[in-house]
Amino acid sequence: MSSITLKQLEAFVQVAKLGSFRKAASALNTTQPNISARISKLEEQFGQTLMKRDPGSVALTNHGKHLLEKSQRVLTAVDDLLASTQSKTLFEGTLRVGVTETIAHSWLGEFLSSMAESFPNVTLELRVDISSELTKALNENEIDLALQNGPFREESANPIHLGTYSLTWVAAPNYAMPEGKLSKQQIAEHSILSHSRDTAPFQQLEEHFRSTSIAARLVPSNSVTACLEMTRQGIGIACLPSAIVQGELDRGTLVELDYQWVPDSLKFEARYNQDFVSHYVKEAANIAAETSQKHQAQ
Repeated sequence: MSSITLKQLEAFVQVAKLGSFRKAASALNTTQPNISARISKLEEQFGQTLMKRDPGSVALTNHGKHLLEKSQRVLTAVDDLLASTQSKTLFEGTLRVGVTETIAHSWLGEFLSSMAESFPNVTLELRVDISSELTKALNENEIDLALQNGPFREESANPIHLGTYSLTWVAAPNYAMPEGKLSKQQIAEHSILSHSRDTAPFQQLEEHFRSTSIAARLVPSNSVTACLEMTRQGIGIACLPSAIVQGELDRGTLVELDYQWVPDSLKFEARYNQDFVSHYVKEAANIAAETSQKHQAQ
């Protein structure tokens, strides 16, 4: 009988975890036919059917369930062995990272550079999205690591703190706003560009202006970049993360508004699932924390 390979075990574990040959192929940066071939060869070697394949679904047989935990232990042992050598060049694979726009606009480049230097043989796939979508993607194993802001409906067993980011009121330099301190009524008179409806900043803005005699015109968007551009174009004023608008303030393309109230600061975490993940996923979370700390200290 020919030797069982790690690639076969990886394919088996990923298909079992994701419930899909297509998703497993994406996670392992290969093709669906390759995944199918590895599973078929593994079943041939074991002399057992490990998975029932139906259109749109995959289910483990009793033999498959019995071998899944053992296969995971083998992969974990190999991962621990590689980590013990302290030679990060031995790690190969694909790291699927999800980040919010605040991180993408601040220290993402530094993080990617550090990862490339630390794990040169690990390929990174990047997804930029709103935090709620990243949580969904993480829960469905579509990404390995989420660098995102809370609040979170479910607490993670292994969150790594990435820092806290305050928000700032801004407008275009030529936008017609009174000088000096602004009242709630004066702010409410304008279109307020903000995060999407399911975020804490939007909900706090909505609550804050609920008591004004003038109905505040909140304009939610799932793209902070779009909010930034619309603010530059004078479509409205905005309350956005300071890390995103600071460069615009320095260049004079935006000006800060003197309004004393802002939504709560955004708290960011690096989060990954507790089930089997490679050592480089955990290390990536630590590198993200180090990068964030350096960026905030500047």
